[in-house]
Amino acid sequence: MSLFDLTGKTAFVTGASRGIGRVMAVALAQAGADVALVARTAEGLADTADDVEAAGRKAVVIPADVTDQPAVVAAVAAAIDQLGHVDIVINNAGGSNFMVGFRDLRLSGWDKLMTLNLSSAVYVCHAFAPHLLERGSGSVINVASVAGVASAPLISPYGAAKWAAESYVKTWGLAEGVPNTVTRLGNVYGPRQSPHGEAGVVAIFAHKLYSGERPKLYGHGRPTRDYVYVGDVVSALRTACGHAGTFNIATGVETDVSTVWQELREAAGADVEPELAELRKGELEHSRLDCGHAERELGWKPAVSIREGLRKTYAALLEEFERAG
Repeated sequence: MSLFDLTGKTAFVTGASRGIGRVMAVALAQAGADVALVARTAEGLADTADDVEAAGRKAVVIPADVTDQPAVVAAVAAAIDQLGHVDIVINNAGGSNFMVGFRDLRLSGWDKLMTLNLSSAVYVCHAFAPHLLERGSGSVINVASVAGVASAPLISPYGAAKWAAESYVKTWGLAEGVPNTVTRLGNVYGPRQSPHGEAGVVAIFAHKLYSGERPKLYGHGRPTRDYVYVGDVVSALRTACGHAGTFNIATGVETDVSTVWQELREAAGADVEPELAELRKGELEHSRLDCGHAERELGWKPAVSIREGLRKTYAALLEEFERAG
């Protein structure tokens, strides 16, 4: 399957209303694929559908909650009915909206994250299995996370769910012969990320700059992460279509939180000093992924530097904040 030509191919993307899912859906359309777009509400998918159609491809809007197994079955059936068949399945829906240590964890929160990050992937794979096996072709890409292998105590339910999903889809792929690709992502940033909640430090910082508020830099801004621009992630996912295996998708470079803030502050032309605070108990100090396997097997490398990516992201997020009022 060519990186640049997906003419005649079709795709099914969950979490397609924003972030990685939206950018990935549009990239697939630009490469020639018709795309079934799945997210909770039709309203949230409207912009993605417009972008897919602007690329000259068919957009099938399917409002569905992927944590609801009957809704997933119906969504898969609708995609197959309206597209004729599905070649590429991208399990992208997921996430976490809280950080908490194990002793303070509410089991209702555990159940919620397991359903969103593990069960949803199982539901999608299970619903597509008869179709893919009958056709004898197809590619399933499962979006995983560094949290699944990094042992991060404050996001342990999310990490456990992502790790379990990896194990499941690998086992299914081996048992049924369906090419399954697992892409472990570093700290992804880019346009259309929410500044609300615990996730997405780049979006949170950008919104603080927009509103003139001081951000809090835990660990005095010294903790590092492997930040990767969403455009590079999309390039990797598109390249990975049809390649079975597990691939780390990041930059292999650590960037401290203070540098992220400084770059965004320069992009905004603002003079806002952050509040420095001690590292939260259980929070990782350093995180980085080895992306050598993706480079060797896929020929993929990130192309966007942290400086360029942060500037692109701030400009895009600023427009979004202004539109939202």
